Amino acid sequence: MERSNKLFGITGLFDTPDKIVKAAEKVTSSGYKNFDVNTPYPVHGMSKAMKLKESKIGFVTLFLGFSGTAFILLFMGWAMAINYPIVVGGKPFFALPSFIPITFEFTVLLGGVSTVIGLIAVFVALPRQSHPLHDTDYIKEISLDKFGIAIAADDPQFNEDKVIELLKNLGAKNIEKVFYPKKEKYPVFQPKFIFFLAVVALLVSATTYFTLNKLMYMVPFNWMDVQYKTVPQQKSKFFSDEFSMRTPPEGTVARGFIPYPFIGQAQPKEPLLNPVLPTKMILELGKKKFLTFCSPCHGNLGEGNSRLQGQFPAGSNLHSSTIVNYSDGQIYNIITNGGSVMPSYADQITRKERWAIIDYIRVLQRATNPKPSDFQEIKKESGSNAQN
Repeated sequence: MERSNKLFGITGLFDTPDKIVKAAEKVTSSGYKNFDVNTPYPVHGMSKAMKLKESKIGFVTLFLGFSGTAFILLFMGWAMAINYPIVVGGKPFFALPSFIPITFEFTVLLGGVSTVIGLIAVFVALPRQSHPLHDTDYIKEISLDKFGIAIAADDPQFNEDKVIELLKNLGAKNIEKVFYPKKEKYPVFQPKFIFFLAVVALLVSATTYFTLNKLMYMVPFNWMDVQYKTVPQQKSKFFSDEFSMRTPPEGTVARGFIPYPFIGQAQPKEPLLNPVLPTKMILELGKKKFLTFCSPCHGNLGEGNSRLQGQFPAGSNLHSSTIVNYSDGQIYNIITNGGSVMPSYADQITRKERWAIIDYIRVLQRATNPKPSDFQEIKKESGSNAQN
């Protein structure tokens, strides 16, 4: 690397970590600020010896990380509540718990990426291909087993003779002056280089055009384009009605599945018995599904006061004498077929979940309209607990 006459600074080498730490302390106490220490591995106590201030990169990470948090929450809130509002199972528009994973990931992503960009582009100012210390004996030595210190010429207290004298007194070896490299100009836009770029662009464009517009439609490379299948809404040439999406033949059922025999009937022709016992696990399942699918219209306690008033029509009061006297099979049939303005939930709720919901409805009805015997049982239980 050819050097200019402009002085960058003066460097010195030391043999041990203790010497370089003492040298850094002495240079700092002498009032020098624009200097750097280079070591082949991190040296404990060097930051204190150089009196380095805490890096500001942490504030960059914190600020942009929280900016990512605010942005993604506002974006999801706007998308769900304003741009494309959809209520699924009574979920509120701004469903914060479901937003947390994405918020966390976006915060970490933006904070991490901004940290890397800040380090490279601002704090370290990379890439620096022509640093004055590059290609010097000093940098070769400190890359192996030496410890070095470089005092820059732009330091306010810099004096060439005083710096050399200071380094000698500190026991530095191989004290040398480092000059800036000469700026080299590389004439890029020469006729031969422009011609080369034009040829490359022409070849790339021609190859891309041929591949995407010709080659992919030739046998055997057209297998992605010509496929023996139909896609939704595509016209069929095989069927006379030209519909590619076919309705399954009437009565078709999945293998091993017995369909509900009373589809479309207001009341089942035969009595249906609840096969699911109201255990603690079943009641917890029924409560979960009730609050998800039933409470938006019927309310959390089944009193007919819609949990999301204005977004769903108010449902029937499940504590009315009519519904209380319904059998479990009648309620199951309504959940399966729907009734009045209530749609069928057969596609959203499994058969076991429907029976579990019915068990939970019975618990709500019994809790709202308890029998005298229930209070007697409570007294017995409280008395036995007191004795125990």
